[in-house]
Amino acid sequence: MCGICGYYSFHKSISTENITEMNRAIRHRGPDDEGFWLYVNNQGCSFSGNDSTPAIKQQFPLLGNENSDIALGFRRLSIIDLSEKGHQPMTSENEQTIITFNGEIYNFRKLRKLLEDSGHVFRSLSDTEVILKSYQEWGYGMFEKLDGMFAMCIVDIADQKIILARDRIGMKPLFYYQSNQGLVWASEIKGLLKNEFVDAEINWNGVYTNFLFQTTLAPETCFKGIFSLEPASFMTIDLQTQKVTTQKFWELPARTEKNITESEAVKTIDALLSESISEQLYADVPVAIMMSGGIDSTLLAAKSKSFNIGIKTFTISYPFSDEEINNAVLAAKKFGVSHQVNEVGDKEVLEHLKEDIQHFEEPYSSLEVLVHAADYAKNQHLKVVLSGNGADELFGGYSHTLKLKKWLLMRNFNFARHFIFTTDKFSEKVKNYFSQKSMFDFFRQSQVSMSPSEVKNVLKSDIYSHINPDLSPYHLSESSNYSGYFEYDMKYSLSSHHVFRDDLSAMKYGVEFRYPYLSNKMIDYVASLPEHFRFNGVQNKPLLRRTADRYLPSEVLNMPKLGFSFPLNHFIKNEKKVRIFIAENLESLKKRNFFKNDVIDQWWSNLENEYDWVKIWQLVTFELWYQKYFEK
Repeated sequence: MCGICGYYSFHKSISTENITEMNRAIRHRGPDDEGFWLYVNNQGCSFSGNDSTPAIKQQFPLLGNENSDIALGFRRLSIIDLSEKGHQPMTSENEQTIITFNGEIYNFRKLRKLLEDSGHVFRSLSDTEVILKSYQEWGYGMFEKLDGMFAMCIVDIADQKIILARDRIGMKPLFYYQSNQGLVWASEIKGLLKNEFVDAEINWNGVYTNFLFQTTLAPETCFKGIFSLEPASFMTIDLQTQKVTTQKFWELPARTEKNITESEAVKTIDALLSESISEQLYADVPVAIMMSGGIDSTLLAAKSKSFNIGIKTFTISYPFSDEEINNAVLAAKKFGVSHQVNEVGDKEVLEHLKEDIQHFEEPYSSLEVLVHAADYAKNQHLKVVLSGNGADELFGGYSHTLKLKKWLLMRNFNFARHFIFTTDKFSEKVKNYFSQKSMFDFFRQSQVSMSPSEVKNVLKSDIYSHINPDLSPYHLSESSNYSGYFEYDMKYSLSSHHVFRDDLSAMKYGVEFRYPYLSNKMIDYVASLPEHFRFNGVQNKPLLRRTADRYLPSEVLNMPKLGFSFPLNHFIKNEKKVRIFIAENLESLKKRNFFKNDVIDQWWSNLENEYDWVKIWQLVTFELWYQKYFEK
């Protein structure tokens, strides 16, 4: 787990101050080491940096103020092969192929064996070198073989190309900026903004989707000209023509398993989860499990004990999470694993509130508990944490999913919205419900955030004129069943939202989150199963519940689905400092001339339910985002 950045200047050499500043902006992602590689006058050379280890500084000269056409930067969080042999940028023996890589490849030992059988000799024990030699052996075909999370850059001098790639689900972020001057990329937008080619400008289309979905739908971001490389994609840049092309290397598979029983499916899922856990527990540093008290993470803890008898677990406690905490403690006692509870209260959230919000590089409708989980893990000297994230999307875990069958029936009466003439809150809510024509609309409605009409109402007309409200380019297959909803959950709830938030939360403190539910085999298998195994419209995660039945206490199995998040409305209602914080930022926002001040005042004066609090918080986080990235 690390941070990468780089640039390719199309027409002229530019100062390497660009790459040093970009690398410094993502220092939190890798405090253990740093490195650089430059390409100048058709010649490549490696350099150390101020934060490089003493051994690396002896091996490579310190990067000064040079000029280069291509530059790679790297920050290292040492997880596998802690020696300097795992240093990056890593070059091939003939120095014609160079790689920077962020992530973990869980099947790298199996791939290494295949490569050794083909005659490859390794200098390190790292998964980075396995990727490097996999590219030499299989070219682009290697991407579909990698089981793990990754964002990488490969410079192929012999074939005169640069390759950027991202894992199937997008667990590791990779952002880029492209203009007629060049191409710039980094693990976080903070890095991109340090390059001389990149100016921070608001992308109102990105802000629009952010307000509707709690996250900006990839490939858009809230910054004009900055895009997220989509999951399961690789981008190729021709060094001679500057032509940029993007290809997909994987698609979510369609349902194929037909002649199978539910019991057989449960048995296979159990085995696949065991295989994934055993691979993801591998590290040269301590590994722990973050256990929320729900089914997903508790099942990981139950199954991990057989692979690591000394496995440690911890739970983050926050207001109103008593039931989850009690269940986590109960389960840990049953499994016989070491367990700690770390309480996060209003005081802890307030202490770094502004800093934490601004770290996310876009407005946000919640308070991220995982930032505090990562902080706790770092204080406990833990670099790797297993997470249950991904199970909800994969197995149909969200409560709003259970409304799908009702909506499929009710949308036949969408014409009723034309006969609602009142404008009170309830009427607007009913009209919004009957305006859901597509599966995409149903998915949007399930997100606790602003509605399209509310965004239009709060933005000034000249700002709204910059927005294209047609979101049809984001539509997927639109299958009129659970499979259609599953696609949206996997692409937008998981890829654009949860794993992106997880990465930023964890890497803020130099911690790596891993996701055993998101192995290649698990995703492919679950997606191939008959729909009625995975979704019955009555109970969330029916298939995973059956799998967990033999492992978990009944208290955990029968607990209703609860979100792992800090209770925002409670926090605002009960903390005077937070209300002052909100009022001050709303006043600042009103001076921007982006939003209608009377609507802001109306929303702030009429807080009745969870949705009302969320809308206000979205405006506050927009203001904080603007302060951080646009005010010099």
